[in-house]
Amino acid sequence: MPTRALEFGYPLRTRSVGVHFKPWGPAPFLPMPAAELRDRPVTVEQVWGRPAIAELRDRLATADGPHDMLTLLEVELMRRLCETAGLGLVRHTSSVIAATSGAVAIGDLSVAAGVSSTHLAQRFKELIGVTPNRLARTYRFAATVFAINPAGPIDWGDLAGGAGYFDQAHFGHEFRAFTGLTPTRYVEVRRGSCANIPATRWTAGRCRPIDFLQERQLTTR
Repeated sequence: MPTRALEFGYPLRTRSVGVHFKPWGPAPFLPMPAAELRDRPVTVEQVWGRPAIAELRDRLATADGPHDMLTLLEVELMRRLCETAGLGLVRHTSSVIAATSGAVAIGDLSVAAGVSSTHLAQRFKELIGVTPNRLARTYRFAATVFAINPAGPIDWGDLAGGAGYFDQAHFGHEFRAFTGLTPTRYVEVRRGSCANIPATRWTAGRCRPIDFLQERQLTTR
């Protein structure tokens, strides 16, 4: 997932259950604006409170099986679901951004939605925690990283141009902004971290670029 969203799960004995939201998904369940959670890891206990989560965890631990666990979690989410002003606007606009991997003019989206760019940005910050432009940047960068094959030669100029970056310098700036590394150093780290993983495991989700980015973000905050 390109943009950080509220995500939680509970390992229960040999079972686990969790929820992974789209960028706009947590908003109806949050007691605070999403912007307050931006750029910092947050546990669900900090959002909903430790007593409530302890009770939910106990109920999940004694559930009969995965189906009952999911039902309990769904009931809890429905109980906390609140009407959220502007959610339809943000959901639709962010879906367009995701579908285009960020390659869309945000001004065109605000015109199509019949709102000002300022209003759209404010709604995004309230419900997602970032502006539409920031979300688009994130999707574009994530799509670009997924296109990198660290095991083979890389033409950085072609990669940057194909992703819609102004030039290679712009591309390098985005790389450092999102990872703290230069593009070449990023590939070196990827190659080193995957050196002992058989090639057949790449398609099984091991050593994926976004996994690396998430780990990097957590260690640099």
